[in-house]
Amino acid sequence: MKSGREIVEILEAYDLTGSYRAAAELAGCDHHTVARYVKLRAEGRSPEERAQRSRPIDDFMDKIEELVARSGGRIRADVVHRRITAMGFAGGERTTRRAVAAVKKSWQAGQRRVFRPWIPEPGLWMQFDWGEGPRIGGRRTTLWCAWLPWSRFRVVIPVLDKTLPTIVACLDATLRRLGGVPAYVLTDNEKTITVEHIADIAVRNPEIVQVARHYGTTIRTCVPADPQSKGGAENTVKIAKADLVPTSTNLLEQYRKFADLEAACRDFTDQVNTRIHRDTRRRPAEALLEEQQRLHPLPAAPFTVAFGTTRRVNWDCTISVEGVRYSVPHHLVDTRVWARFHGDELIVTAVTDTGPTEVARHERAQPGRPSIVDEHYPPRSRQADTDERVPRARTAEEAAFLALGPGAAAWLVEAAAAGVRGVRRKMTEAVALAKLHGLADVDRALGTAALAGRFADNDLLRLLAHQRDDDAAPTRASETHSLQPGTSAWSTFGTTTGEQ
Repeated sequence: MKSGREIVEILEAYDLTGSYRAAAELAGCDHHTVARYVKLRAEGRSPEERAQRSRPIDDFMDKIEELVARSGGRIRADVVHRRITAMGFAGGERTTRRAVAAVKKSWQAGQRRVFRPWIPEPGLWMQFDWGEGPRIGGRRTTLWCAWLPWSRFRVVIPVLDKTLPTIVACLDATLRRLGGVPAYVLTDNEKTITVEHIADIAVRNPEIVQVARHYGTTIRTCVPADPQSKGGAENTVKIAKADLVPTSTNLLEQYRKFADLEAACRDFTDQVNTRIHRDTRRRPAEALLEEQQRLHPLPAAPFTVAFGTTRRVNWDCTISVEGVRYSVPHHLVDTRVWARFHGDELIVTAVTDTGPTEVARHERAQPGRPSIVDEHYPPRSRQADTDERVPRARTAEEAAFLALGPGAAAWLVEAAAAGVRGVRRKMTEAVALAKLHGLADVDRALGTAALAGRFADNDLLRLLAHQRDDDAAPTRASETHSLQPGTSAWSTFGTTTGEQ
């Protein structure tokens, strides 16, 4: 069965040559076919008359095509049959089903999208997208998932929000991990990237344009509802979520701390970047070394405008924001950090060798009520004043006294707590006595004095003499004993004896 265009070409070839065989050779068909169509035209009959016979349902094909187009190719054949039956169609439902199937096939052929494989170039594109992360302590987390289409190198970073400063921090950290900047960065149409669409044209957020200009790249966004332009990033998100988010399929345990999720993301990226990729048959980490030759140089300083206002970290590991002190990790003392409010939270960002990093997050506090986190400070040598105190020598005289032994240290601690007068003089005397009686005996006497609470001028000499004469340990009256005579003699008061 020839199409209308083929029939026209056959007739044009015959008109040009005037010969059945010559026309058949030009049109690429049999000369009998040329003769048949020429005869039909000469008789005034339609060349397509034999191509299709008239059917009762032909009168309703326009309606069927309308219903299929209005429903987007989803309408059922029984629904179409009821509609055209009400319009006067007397045929069976089987005829309607065949007609609807043919119309749907034709409609879908006209609507079908043909995808051309994307062959990326090295150093040209980077894509990123967001994925729903696990909840930690009831709080929602998000996974930043970025990848290079050519080398298949991936970067996954967990975050707590999707604000513009967070995007800048993740972008800077990703680019520094890649070792360069691609020409284009492709992402979805988030409000932080695209403010609105006008006549299908994406209007960029001016702040993200400044960020892109700082790094020397161009931000591009995907076509809405277009899986072809964002399929790679979505696939990266799917793989990351399958390996990082606890589900019933992977049996992962819940994360107790955000640091545990960060460590899991680092392990995941190391794993996927060091194993052979299924498509490229290469390790992404090795392919990245080749792609880095095509990446643009990375700016030495990150883009910090979006991180808020700068603050100097005081020696007490705090910064002041709106008259309220907030603690930051102790290793940032005397450095500069950036602070900004996001809702009711204060977010503190520091710039390290690996790029911007969120170092602290506080609930908004009121003046006079500082927000201090114990984890921001190093472990204390003692937790309270009641803990054991260890003397440390500052002068040669103090060192000579403490060198006597632990008894001397105990004596100094107890004497200082008791407010003894002339402590330094008595320490010098103890060092001098050690030259006569020996270090061990003097240290033992000092320990005994500390236990007995004897800090008078001659107590050390008396204890040394006592130790020399009697090695028995001195006794100290306790609170349960007393030298006061008892009252047992009064038990017979007022009674008479048997003698007169």
